[in-house]
Amino acid sequence: MSTLAEAVGQTLADSGIRHAFGVVGGGNILATAALTAAGVHYTAARHEGGALAMADAYFRATGDVAICTTTHGPGITNTVTALADAAKNRSGLVLLCGDAPVGGPRPHDIDQSALMAAVGVRVVRLTEPATAREDTAAAVRTARDGHCPVALFLPGDLINHPAPGGGTPGASAGAGGPVVPDGPDLEPVLAALAGARRPLLLAGLGAWHAGAGKVLRELGDRLGALFATTVMAGGLFRESPWSLGVCGGFAAPSAAALMGEADVVVAFGASLDTFTLHGGRILDPAATVVQVDLAGDDRSQRADLTVRGDAHAVAVRLLDAVEERGLPVSEWRERRAPAVAGARAGWAALASEDTSGAGRIDPRALTRALAELLPEERTVVLDGGHFIAWPAMYWPVPDPAGFVFTGAAFQSIGLGLAGAVGAAVGRPDRLTVAAAGDGGALMGLPELDTLVRSGRPALVVVYDDAAYGFEEHMYLPQGADPATTSFADTDFAAVARGLGAAAVTVRSVDDLGAVREWRAAGCPGTLVLDCKVVAGVVAPFLADLLARA
Repeated sequence: MSTLAEAVGQTLADSGIRHAFGVVGGGNILATAALTAAGVHYTAARHEGGALAMADAYFRATGDVAICTTTHGPGITNTVTALADAAKNRSGLVLLCGDAPVGGPRPHDIDQSALMAAVGVRVVRLTEPATAREDTAAAVRTARDGHCPVALFLPGDLINHPAPGGGTPGASAGAGGPVVPDGPDLEPVLAALAGARRPLLLAGLGAWHAGAGKVLRELGDRLGALFATTVMAGGLFRESPWSLGVCGGFAAPSAAALMGEADVVVAFGASLDTFTLHGGRILDPAATVVQVDLAGDDRSQRADLTVRGDAHAVAVRLLDAVEERGLPVSEWRERRAPAVAGARAGWAALASEDTSGAGRIDPRALTRALAELLPEERTVVLDGGHFIAWPAMYWPVPDPAGFVFTGAAFQSIGLGLAGAVGAAVGRPDRLTVAAAGDGGALMGLPELDTLVRSGRPALVVVYDDAAYGFEEHMYLPQGADPATTSFADTDFAAVARGLGAAAVTVRSVDDLGAVREWRAAGCPGTLVLDCKVVAGVVAPFLADLLARA
C-alpha cells in the first residue's frame, strides 16, 4: 500500500502535472521524491519564493498548472510575496507544502491556513488518508479551472501513513463551464453599441485565458471597432491592422490619442486598474465604459456598465445579437485609417535623443538595438521597476503567453530571474529574454544560478543604473533622502560568470555584438548583459504622471 506522500505524488502526475519547482525539507522531501518517481520533471530552486515565481511564470507562459513544493514553516513563509502576486494575477498553480501534524502543532509550527487566507489562497489540508487521492485531484482541478493558486498541505504525522489504493478520479468540469449572462444583462451594452460612433474593444488577460481572441476580432470587425489590450494581454490582436497595441502609460502617443477618441469602450477580462487607464487619463471622460469580467463584484470605478461572465461566452452572445439586430458599422476605421497605420508603428517609429556617454548607455538606444537582435518567437519576462517601460515600449511579443510580467499585480520586485526559469522550462520553443533592474536582479540573484543550471537558452538584460530608479525619479523631488535610493556600482557580469553564465558589460551599442555571436552559436545557455544605463532618462509613463501630479 502506498504512503500518503506516494499517493499524492502519483495523483498529481495522473492529473496532468508535468513540472514542479521547489526547495526540499523535512515536510516535503518524500512527496517530492514521489513526484519525480511518477515522472514529473523537477527543477530545484535556490529559494522558495523563487520556486513559487517559477511555477507562476510557467502557468503564464503555457496556460498549464505546475507545482511549487516547499517544506512547512519558513518554507511556506518564504513564498508569500510571489504567492500574493500569483493570486492577484489569477495564476493556476498548486503549492505542495508540509504542515503541522494532525495531532497538534509543534513549537516551530505556525497557522499556515491563516497565512494563506491573508493572501487569498485556497487551502486543501489532507487530514484523511482515505480521501487523499480524491482531494489532491480536486485541488488540481480547482487551480486549473479556477485560474488560482491552491495550497495542498501534508500534515507531518501523516506523510508516511498508509493511503488506500484506487484509481485517481478522472477530470471533471470543475466550475461547470463559463458563466454566460442572460439576455437582459446585455441590453444596456447593445444599446450603447447601437449608438457608438467610435467603438473600442479592450482585451485583458481574462480574454486570453478564455480563448476569446478570435471572436473578439470578429465582433470588432462587425462593429467597425478599433482594438487595444492591457499590457498583460499584449499581442492578442497582433494580426489585425486595426490594433492600437497596449492601452495605458506604455501606449505610443499616437495610439493613446486614438484611444482617447473612443465613445464606447467594451473591456473584456480586464480589471481597468490605474495602470491600464494611465491614472484615468487614457480614455475620454465622456466615453461609456463596459466591463465584462468573471469577477463581477470587483467593478472598476470607471465602468459605467458591467456584465459578469466569461469573455468568450459574452462576446459570442454580443456578436449574435449585433447580427440579429443589424447594428450599424462604425465609419471610424475608414475615417482614421492613416492615423491607425501610423499608430501601429509604435515607439520604434519615434525618434529619441541618445544621451549615451561617459561609459553609460541610453536605455532607449539599448532597447531599440536589442529589438533588432531578438527573434520574433520570444518570451519576454519582466521584473518590476522603472526600467519596465523600455521593453514594454520596444519589444512586441507574439501573444500574451510571450509576456510574463512578474510582480506587476502585487507591485513587487525581485521575481524576474525566477520567472525566467519557469518561462524557459515551459516554452523551450521560444527564446526567453529576461529584463530586470539592478535592484530586482540582486534581490532575486540566487535564481540566476537556477537559470544557468536549467541549461535552457536565456538572455538576461540588467538595466543597471545603480539605484532604485522609480523611487529616485518619483520621490527625490518630494524630499526623499538620495542615500536611501542609490548604491555603488555592481559588477553583474563578474557575478554571472561566477555562476556559470556567459556575460558582457554593455556601455555602448557596439558591445551588443556579443548577442549576435551568442545567437550565431545557437544561444548556448545563459547570456547576461550588465547594461550600465544612463540614470537620468525618465520613462514616458512616469514623466507624464510626474508632470500631472
